[in-house]
Amino acid sequence: MEFEGKVVQILPATSGTSARGPWQRQDVVFELTQEFSRKVCVKFFNKPDDVAKLRVGGLYTVSFNLESREFNGRWYTDVSAWRIQSKEQQPAAGAAAPMPDLPPIGAEEPAGTSAEVDDLPF
Repeated sequence: MEFEGKVVQILPATSGTSARGPWQRQDVVFELTQEFSRKVCVKFFNKPDDVAKLRVGGLYTVSFNLESREFNGRWYTDVSAWRIQSKEQQPAAGAAAPMPDLPPIGAEEPAGTSAEVDDLPF
C-alpha cells in the first residue's frame, strides 16, 4: 500500500534490546494530501537512516504494511513503513534518460524517405 503525505511531526525514538538484538522504533505523523486532510502515525522499525532524511513540512510517498492484532480482547493496528521517497527529490545519477521528442501520432514520413522497405504481406 502507498500514500502521499506531508510530515507533520517526528516523534522521539524508542529503543531496546530483545532476544534478537538491539532495536529502534520511531513514529512519524503524516498529513495525507487528499481532499479531506487526515493524519496517520507511521512506525519506522530499525530504520533510523530513513527517519534522518525526513524533514517537517516535506512531501513524501510512503510505502507501508497495515497489520492488526488482538491482545486481551482489544485490537491494535500498526502502520509500518518499508520505503519512503521524497516527492521533491531529483532523479538519481544513474537514472534512465528522458524519452526523446517523437513526432505526433499519425504523422507520416514522406513517401520514399524510409531507409527500409516493408514488403511483408501482413
